[in-house]
Amino acid sequence: MAFSDDLLADGASIWEAQKAHPFVEELAAGTLDEAAFQHWVKQDYRYLLDYARLFALAGVKARDEETMTRLLGVAHDVLDHEMDLHREFAADYGISRAELEAVEKAPTCVAYTNFLVRTAYEGSLAEIAAALYPCMQGYLDVGEHMAELADGEHQYTPFIEMYTGEEFRDATAWCREFVDRCGERYPGEHEAMREAFLTSANLEHRFWEMAYTLEGWGSTESDSVSAR
Repeated sequence: MAFSDDLLADGASIWEAQKAHPFVEELAAGTLDEAAFQHWVKQDYRYLLDYARLFALAGVKARDEETMTRLLGVAHDVLDHEMDLHREFAADYGISRAELEAVEKAPTCVAYTNFLVRTAYEGSLAEIAAALYPCMQGYLDVGEHMAELADGEHQYTPFIEMYTGEEFRDATAWCREFVDRCGERYPGEHEAMREAFLTSANLEHRFWEMAYTLEGWGSTESDSVSAR
């Protein structure tokens, strides 16, 4: 069994919790409160900046040209493509780019991005691979689950299409292969990889909850315009 499959087996209960989360189920049905979706857009926009940093720093630590090129390429794609799609989502709700960039991170977003950046700076390439994997595989799997639940098109269909499209599938497949290569090359780091994977996976689940509850700093709305 590939090491990525071992990790997914370890995180199976977290995956099921994500799929069963009301944010996921209501988005699939098209009934999700717009305030929750807007909160997700704003927080995920801030998250993606640090997720791109994770790939860029992994690229710096890579030793072979192919891996280095691909990791830096994914960092560019996140900044150039995925964040563009978030800006389009935001524009649909009258949220400007300036507003997105000024949003304060909610506590869960702070915890997740701090973990990723710390792993990027302090961890090995294998740990970074494991830490980045739950976001890619999780969104593909949740996206496919949403597609199965959805009954016709609605305002959130573009979200589902983004995370089930061929480009995202290809990126996820490469990340899975990257995790497997690291697992084979660094068997002594399996436990560290597993810990990084499960931490990210749990924070992925918490991210849905953060968006659904409009988590903020001691209030019901975290979208302050003061930048962190």
